[in-house]
Amino acid sequence: MEVNNIFGPIDIAISGMRAQHKQMEVISSNVANARTTDAGKGEPYRRLEAIFKTDGDGIGGVSLDEIVKDMSDFTRILDPGNPNADEQGYVTMPNVSLPKEMINLNIAMRAYKANVAILKRYQAMVETALELLR
Repeated sequence: MEVNNIFGPIDIAISGMRAQHKQMEVISSNVANARTTDAGKGEPYRRLEAIFKTDGDGIGGVSLDEIVKDMSDFTRILDPGNPNADEQGYVTMPNVSLPKEMINLNIAMRAYKANVAILKRYQAMVETALELLR
């Protein structure tokens, strides 16, 4: 496998940064709606997940393929005073787990920082090459 152009490493790192930025937006939406018991149609908010795909064959970047809803079961909690409670006093809550979202956010932030580090190292290599040419 080889990178076909001189800007390959830059393009790959930037595509990774864009993908992780979208991932962080999806995670933020999940965290913001972790307690939304009625997101429309009488159903609680359903957790979203970002699905990525590779760009091209061989070495390439990554891009957002789609954002899908997590179809896992909702949780139910006993809260008889809640206006959305059923006749037994249970409220159906979103399928968002805050600890899981925080772990995913940490992973996305580290991946974003790794791509930033690649850009900085690439810049240092280019500066060194220009220095040698002077």
